[in-house]
Amino acid sequence: MLGTAACDLDLPNPNAATDAQTLTTREGLFALSVGLRQIYSTAALEPIVLTTGTTSREVKGITTFFNITELEQGGAQLSPSNANTSALFARNYRVILIADQLIAAAPSVFSADAAARSGVLAHAYLFKAASLAGVALGFEQGPLSADAAPTFVPRQQLLQEAIRLLDLAAQELATTPPSAEFNSQVIGPDFNLPNTVQAYRARFNLMAGNYAAALAAANLVNLTVRSAFTYSTQNPNPVYQFTILPGTNFRPRDRFGLPANLVEPGDGRLAFYLTGPVVVDNNNGSTDNIRSLAGFFTSQTSPIPAYLPDEMRLIRAEANLRAATPNIAAALTDINAVRTQTTGDPFGVYPGLPAYSGPLTVDALLLEVYKQRSAELFLSGLRLDDSRRFGRPAPPTSLTERTRNFYPYPQQERVNNPNTPADPAI
Repeated sequence: MLGTAACDLDLPNPNAATDAQTLTTREGLFALSVGLRQIYSTAALEPIVLTTGTTSREVKGITTFFNITELEQGGAQLSPSNANTSALFARNYRVILIADQLIAAAPSVFSADAAARSGVLAHAYLFKAASLAGVALGFEQGPLSADAAPTFVPRQQLLQEAIRLLDLAAQELATTPPSAEFNSQVIGPDFNLPNTVQAYRARFNLMAGNYAAALAAANLVNLTVRSAFTYSTQNPNPVYQFTILPGTNFRPRDRFGLPANLVEPGDGRLAFYLTGPVVVDNNNGSTDNIRSLAGFFTSQTSPIPAYLPDEMRLIRAEANLRAATPNIAAALTDINAVRTQTTGDPFGVYPGLPAYSGPLTVDALLLEVYKQRSAELFLSGLRLDDSRRFGRPAPPTSLTERTRNFYPYPQQERVNNPNTPADPAI
């Protein structure tokens, strides 16, 4: 229908700012910066968490919509036309497009205001980096920009570009701290820009295999400080929308979706994140235990952490274990700091477990790090990459812990971009 329309349906809104007004004024760039974080936290974050979370068995698709059924099955049944995997790709590039507009406009608009310029640039670098890494979570390759018909690069290059952008953000913030006006009008009291930049530097360096850099960045994060995405009834918590409301598409699996041997019954995070369980019939002779979701997803306005402080401890532990000369003592200290925590966490996530008592070998401690990441960082969008990085059972041999390794590229992208690579087998 759109292809055969005979008239222009893109009617002007007399109350909306034009692109020129938005990109050439300080008020416009501040407003667009607010919109950038809002689009990431409401639109891009949803498939990062729920699409990859279905593939990594954290949540179960429970409706009969074709895209949900196909995503739940995974494997070769997952088609390039799947709306959920396509959203993971497209929504992140929407964020990248806006970030690029801000990065291009800020130097001239704020030529006489270095403090506002540094804030806008660092904020845009952060969310462009987060979205490039969001694409790398699900796809073997992706473009570095949202240009028309861009070329694709390997996911490792996407991660390296994300790291470069975060390094620029850290440099901006260190050279010229953002102005009070920027912090008040754009950042607000609930989001900590410097800490989040360092946390994502640690996260993406770990994903890229840069262990020394990941360790160094994690050490720069203040573990007592909260940084969260906030929501309203107009811009609701996207995980709540699709897991709790009536007619929802997803429900969390029992035991964080992990095999029984990877979960300790006394783990306080089970009660923090999950309620239930409920047994569901899969209509194929098998059943699943699913739960209701708690934690950071109990209402339309529940804030979602930009990162959890204990992620930094677990990054440090993993980086120390994967170093050329592993530091088992340091890794064990961080593992136990996570396991035994009962007070002091800014978000109130407490395992309350005894100290680790297993073998003091690199392999055994890496498995413990995976267990702790899977519980601590439940529904943070990181499990699928963790599953690959830790060499967990994989398709096509096994679908028990993940049902795809990487997604097929969206059909719409293939139609519009001749540079789209061949789809991965599974």
